[in-house]
Amino acid sequence: MGAQRATFAAAALILGGGGLVAVNVYASATESGSAGAPGQANPSNQTWSGAGTIDCPDVGSKLAEVPQQARADVDKELALLDQQVSEAYARMTSEQQAKAQDADFVQNAILGPLKEKRGAVIDRIKTGFKNAGAEAPNSLDALATCTAVPADPTQNNAGGQNGNGQQQNNNGGQQGGQQGGGQQGGGQQGGGASAVSGPVAADFVDITTLQPNVAQKPGSGGNASTGTFTSSCGVNANKKFNTDNVIVAPGVTNGAHHLHDYVGNQSNDAFATNDDLAKAATTCQNQGDKSTYYWPVLRVQDGTQEFDADKNGGGLEGNVGKVLQAKQAQIEFIGNPQSKVVEMPTFLRIITGDAKAFTNGPANANAHWSCTGFEDKVQLTDKYPICPQGSSVVRSFAFQSCWDGRNIDSANHRTHVAFADANGNCAGGFKAIPQLTMRLVYDVPAPTLENGQVKNPYAVDGFPEQVHKAITDHDDFINVFDASLMREMVDCINAGRQCGDGAGGGAGGGSGDNGGAGGNGGTGGNGGTGGTGGAGTGEPSPSPDASSGGNDATASATPTDTQTTQPPAGTPGTTEPTRGGQTTGTGTGTGHTVVVPKADISPSAAASDTAAAPQGGAHEHHGSEATHRPQTPAAGADTPSTQATAQDTSPAGSQSQSQSQTEPQAVTGDLADTGTNLWPAAAGGVLVIAGLVLLRRIRRGSV
Repeated sequence: MGAQRATFAAAALILGGGGLVAVNVYASATESGSAGAPGQANPSNQTWSGAGTIDCPDVGSKLAEVPQQARADVDKELALLDQQVSEAYARMTSEQQAKAQDADFVQNAILGPLKEKRGAVIDRIKTGFKNAGAEAPNSLDALATCTAVPADPTQNNAGGQNGNGQQQNNNGGQQGGQQGGGQQGGGQQGGGASAVSGPVAADFVDITTLQPNVAQKPGSGGNASTGTFTSSCGVNANKKFNTDNVIVAPGVTNGAHHLHDYVGNQSNDAFATNDDLAKAATTCQNQGDKSTYYWPVLRVQDGTQEFDADKNGGGLEGNVGKVLQAKQAQIEFIGNPQSKVVEMPTFLRIITGDAKAFTNGPANANAHWSCTGFEDKVQLTDKYPICPQGSSVVRSFAFQSCWDGRNIDSANHRTHVAFADANGNCAGGFKAIPQLTMRLVYDVPAPTLENGQVKNPYAVDGFPEQVHKAITDHDDFINVFDASLMREMVDCINAGRQCGDGAGGGAGGGSGDNGGAGGNGGTGGNGGTGGTGGAGTGEPSPSPDASSGGNDATASATPTDTQTTQPPAGTPGTTEPTRGGQTTGTGTGTGHTVVVPKADISPSAAASDTAAAPQGGAHEHHGSEATHRPQTPAAGADTPSTQATAQDTSPAGSQSQSQSQTEPQAVTGDLADTGTNLWPAAAGGVLVIAGLVLLRRIRRGSV
C-alpha cells in the first residue's frame, strides 16, 4: 500500500509540474506577440493599449478676441492646458504594462482626469470673460475632451538605440518614475529614440530617391518690389537657450515645453517686456536690428546627456540628445511680386508653422526640410531628409507677408497677419510687408535605417505629445528694428536693390555672437560667388537667382508666401508629386536665402502619419504653442488653407525599402525579462524532476 501511494504522489508531481510549465510557456509566448509591444496596438485590445499620443482640441484658436482685463489670466490658463497635456502624455508613455493589461486604462486613468482638469481651466477662462463684462464663445465647453491617437505601426523601436548602437529593452529606455511632478515624458537614459516619443523610421526619407516637387514662382507684376535686405545675426554661438515663449505664454516659465535657439535680441525670455526688448543687446551685425528670432533646436539622438537632460522642456519631456548648432543662419527680408511693401510696426509678432501640427492637422503647418544641393528641387513638409555625403540638412521658413495694418498681435497669433494668394496678392484690407525668410543649415550625422528601425535619428524639439514629427517645425519673430533702419529696408526692397549685411555675399556661417560685436559677418558659408542653381541638370529651378558656397549650389529664392490652395495631386508611384510647367534656370549668385512658399510643395506624410493626425481642421492651432495678448483682428483676415495630405506613395526603386521600414518588428525581452516571466515554468520543472526521482526510488525499493 505504501508503494502505491508513493507512486500516485510521484505521478501527481510529474503531471502538475508539467501542466504548470505548459501553461506558463504558452502565456508568455502569447504576451510577447501582442500586448508586450509599447506603442503598438494589441489586436485584441486595439482601442487603448496601442495609443501613441494624445490629441486635445485647441482652446486658444477659439478665442479670436479676449477682453483686455482678462488677457493676462487667459494667457496663463492656456499655458496650463499645455502643461496638463504634457503631464498626461508622460504618464501614458510610462504606463506601458497597465495599458497592455487594461483596455480601459488610458480612458479611465489618463483621459478622464485630463478632461476634468481641462474643464476646470475652461471654466476659469469663462469666468475671466464674465468678470470683464464679456461672454466667452459657447464652443469652449466641448473642447475639454481629449482623445488617444493610435501609434504608428512603426513606433516599435524597442526602446531605441543606446550610445553603442545596441538595442535596449522595451522599457529600459525610459527614465525611472514620473519625475518633476509627472513630467517624465519619455526621456531616456541610454539615448536614442523612445518607442513612443519618436522619431521613427517612417519619419525619414532618402532625398536622392524623391522626384522634384518645387513649383515655379509666380511672375512679377509692374509694381513689384524685388529688392532684398539681409541681417546677419549669428548662429547662437552665445548658446542662449530657454524653453519659454514670450509671444504665446508671457510670464510662464517653460511655456514652450521645448528648447529654443535665439539670435538677435539677447533679453528674450518669458518675462521680457517690449521695453526690455528695445533696450537689449543684439547679436545682429547691424545694431539697429534688435529683433528676436527664435526656433526649436535640432538634436541628434546619439545618447548624449545634454545640459537639460534632467530638466523640463528637455529630457524630462522627451527632448533628448545632442543639441546641434546651425553652421549657417541666414535672415533675409524680401519683397512682393505684385506691390510695394510698407514698414512693419515695431513689436509686430509673427509665428510661422504649427508646433502641434501632428495632432492639429496641417492647416497652419509651414515646415520645409531639404538638403544642400536639393533645395530648388525637393522640399519636404513632414519628413526628415537623409542627405547624401557632402550635403547638409536645411530648414527653411517663409513668414506671412500680409498685415492687417492695425495690430501687432492677435489672440490666436494668426489673424493679424496672413499669407498672400497664389499670385502674391494680399487680401482686401491687408498690406504687403517685407517677408521674413530664414534658412538654417546643419551638419547632421546621417541616421541609418535597419529592419524598420532608425539608429541615431535627428529631430526637432517639440511638445512631447507631438512625438518629434518633422511637420511641427516652426519659427518665431518679434520686430525690434529701429525706425530708421526699417525705413531703409523698405526703400531698398521697393527700389529693387540688395541691401543689408553681406548683400551680394550671403549671410555666411560666422559664429561671432558677441552681443552684436561679431554677428554673422557675411564672410563665409553661402556666399554668392556665381552658382548655377542646378543649371544643366534637367531639374526645375524656382527662380533665376542662385547662390553657391560650400555645397550650397542651389537656386536662391525671392519667393512670396503664395498658393494657399491645395497643391495638385501627385504623380502615382512617387513620394513627392512632380509639378508641371517647371523650367530649369541658371543663377547669378546673389547669395539670397533659399526658402519655399508655404504651399509650393505637397506633404510627404506616410499613410500611417496621415491616419494618426486628425484631419479636417477641427482643432485649428492658435499660434504654434499657446495664446498671447490679443489685438482686435481685422475683418476678413485670410488664414492658410489646409494642405493636401494624400497617402504617401513610394518612388520606384524604393518601395521595398519603405515596406521594410514600416513592418512592425517582433518584440523580445532580454534574459532578465525571460527569467522573470517564466519563473512558474521553472517551479513546474522542479516538481517534474522531484516526481521522477521519487518514482525511481520506488522502483529500486520494489526490486
